[in-house]
Amino acid sequence: MSKKLLVFFASMLIVLGIIAGCSSDSEDTSNDNGEDTSSDAPLYETWKDKDPEEIEGDLTVITHRTDIVDSVYQDYKEQFNAKYPNVNVEFEALTDYGGEIMPRMNTQDYGDVQYLPVEVPIADIPNFFEPIGKLDEMEDSYLGVEERAVDNTVYGIPIAVTYTGVIYNKAVFEEAGVEGIPATQEEFIDAMQKIKDNTDAIPLYTNYADGWPLTQWEGAVTTTAGDVDYYNVDMLDDPTPFDEGDPHYEHYKLMYDLAEQGLIEEDPLTTDWESSKVRMNNGEIGAMVLGSWALEQVQGAGENADDIAIMPYPSDAEETIFSLGADLNISINKHSENKEAAFAWVDWFIHESGYSVEQAGGISASKDVPLPEALAAGEEEGWQFSMLTPSPDGKKGLLDEIDKESEVGLWLEPRKQILIEAAIGNRDDSFDDLMNKWNEDWSAAYEKVVNE
Repeated sequence: MSKKLLVFFASMLIVLGIIAGCSSDSEDTSNDNGEDTSSDAPLYETWKDKDPEEIEGDLTVITHRTDIVDSVYQDYKEQFNAKYPNVNVEFEALTDYGGEIMPRMNTQDYGDVQYLPVEVPIADIPNFFEPIGKLDEMEDSYLGVEERAVDNTVYGIPIAVTYTGVIYNKAVFEEAGVEGIPATQEEFIDAMQKIKDNTDAIPLYTNYADGWPLTQWEGAVTTTAGDVDYYNVDMLDDPTPFDEGDPHYEHYKLMYDLAEQGLIEEDPLTTDWESSKVRMNNGEIGAMVLGSWALEQVQGAGENADDIAIMPYPSDAEETIFSLGADLNISINKHSENKEAAFAWVDWFIHESGYSVEQAGGISASKDVPLPEALAAGEEEGWQFSMLTPSPDGKKGLLDEIDKESEVGLWLEPRKQILIEAAIGNRDDSFDDLMNKWNEDWSAAYEKVVNE
């Protein structure tokens, strides 16, 4: 964060004199005798008591979805107004969401409803956003609300909860003779071999040349581990997390083996992300490891949306876990003059719009909203959808600090590209050579960061 923004946040704390916690509308709530006439209950508990037709006002909703603000969001407006006819909703889409909305927060003009910028320090959130509920109550009904909570108060609800798996073409799998969803790594390799032997499709497409798609593999490490404690808890106490048998070792061994056995694109150096979506849709590609956010993009890249689905990353773990991660949080400007209308929009958007599944390729943060049909069927088979266990107090941010110091780059592409280069014979390194190097660098960084 820039010094300019830090100065700005400090000045806002002084000028606004805001106390974190529950707040109501900015209007004066005292009568002529100076007596407090406000309700004992905060606004987030009382707005639902009104008939939808009693809620009115002009509402500005700021979004980052420039691609659908003039199409899908207009449909949302029509559907919302069918329930709340006296709320006039206008949308504003920002291309560089964080970069554009942060300067506006120097004023009170940052919309009525927006997405809580990740650039805002968590401790400062109450200075800019309206309380939505109490954490100990809301976490029973919503996923991910703890990520932007302050002092047991929730200020944002994730607009979607996403996960990483294998996006695949069902028609290609069927043509290849693959029966059912391959659960283990051995079954997955066998399925890719069948695609190579029995179809003209590329079994697994890495998108090596674009690079960033390789970072998506990291999002499924928890599936390989079969344990939500692994990533943010167990790994913090392991100076060599890439030993044989460790989740990361086994996870990336699959990437290496697929490449080594010729089950990826023939020339990884010439891959193209945009065209890969079209090629998967029309049956030229069998599978890609990606986040659920890409599901809708691949389905919309051609005429065969029904052929495209997502399955768990293949794992030899006893439990099949989709680790969940929260998207941006929808929030309310605490200076809004139409907070009841804002609460109505937030509630409708989370529970009724269908955005989380249809546009974000995830699931709803609301536990009351049913899973998509395919995932509900998977849940019946034992698939689990779980948030990761957070890092313990005193160790938050430690994993990222070690990763940066080591330059392993868990969420970066360079070492994954090296792994593929070695697998296809463009380097002399074996898989164990590469894992040993990752361990050496990680261990040195671990000792430096933990023992500082």
